[in-house]
Amino acid sequence: MSDKDLSGLFLDTLKDIYYAEKQIYKALPKMAKAAVSPQLQAAFEKHETETEGQIERLEQIFEALGKPARGKKCDAIEGILDEGKEIMEEYADTPALDAGLLAAAQAVEHYEISRYGTLRTWAAKLGHKDAVKLLDATLAEEKKTDDALSKLAISAVNAEAA
Repeated sequence: MSDKDLSGLFLDTLKDIYYAEKQIYKALPKMAKAAVSPQLQAAFEKHETETEGQIERLEQIFEALGKPARGKKCDAIEGILDEGKEIMEEYADTPALDAGLLAAAQAVEHYEISRYGTLRTWAAKLGHKDAVKLLDATLAEEKKTDDALSKLAISAVNAEAA
């Protein structure tokens, strides 16, 4: 069996999101420190804890597949996180900083939602029932985080930036 089938693609994408989660985990404390809004700082800190759990779930999936938990460089997340760094530098000490940080965080969330949705669908097709449950849990967390960030943007952060 070729490793260029759905199973191979599933594993490659799993490695991609594993790498991405590790990078996100490193970026969140920096984003929390840069944020001015206490609510946004708290949101970043909460998601840092959630990300730790998401990494553990991915490691459980690798283990169930009998594969080492190893990341594969993800250019997409590198680019999204670079945009976040750029916002932190260019908008430091301005009222728009938190709005930019929040937007960057939502770009990360949307990427994760896309990846986890795809992985969940592929896991179901491949008969990886335990992986489906783990991916569903993470997907639900990512959607909840995105929703919370949207509400925070609307209720406070965007108004403060204006």
